[in-house]
Amino acid sequence: MAETRLEALPEDCLSGVISFTSPRDACRASLAAGIFRHAADSDLAWEKFLPADYRRIISKSVAPVEFSSMKELFGKLSSTPLLIDGGKKTFSIEKYTNKICYMLSARELSITWSTNPLSWCWKPLHQSRFPEAVELIMVCWLEIRGKINTKMLSPNTTYGAYLVIQLGNRAFGLGAMPLEGEERVIRARDDGWLEVELGEFYNDGSEKEVIMEFKEVKGEQLKGGLVVEGIELRPKN
Repeated sequence: MAETRLEALPEDCLSGVISFTSPRDACRASLAAGIFRHAADSDLAWEKFLPADYRRIISKSVAPVEFSSMKELFGKLSSTPLLIDGGKKTFSIEKYTNKICYMLSARELSITWSTNPLSWCWKPLHQSRFPEAVELIMVCWLEIRGKINTKMLSPNTTYGAYLVIQLGNRAFGLGAMPLEGEERVIRARDDGWLEVELGEFYNDGSEKEVIMEFKEVKGEQLKGGLVVEGIELRPKN
């Protein structure tokens, strides 16, 4: 019985096979010569690495998204978060797993007293991905809440929720906050911001609303100088 060599298969068949692997595997295959490279770079393969509703998502971008191939589009979405929904969210894709990531801006969050200019100050920050962030002026009651529909995220995936912040030069009263829930650990991010993990959840693919909270409502100490960019949701490794 004759054996069929992979390189003897039609290019669209090879592209179909590659689409069931991963972006990392597709990049490795593109280093090969001839039909393997063409199949690994094809739109058929790379479109499968994008969310099924990617056209709807990029249509919500605040700026036009230009691309000449599905591979180029994937590269853009996995390297630079896409600002969508009037600048209130960003969308991106993890480079090696093609899992969906979102970040909700401070404007998308429910922040107690954020409309009171004596408590919070909205302002643009050049280092932020969003048009503006919000800085805490002074409160004794701190409560930040965000929510997201799990249908927006990758199914069968464990997600972490992270509050993305900075500490202003005049920050005060933040070091001794009796935060509710588990102990919070502040970590530095590659983009110059800090993050606090709020928790994690498993998205089984069903539609539900996940609520994320960061609050300190029991202490009486005044606090200020906390700059909030938003809440990021990304798959946990």
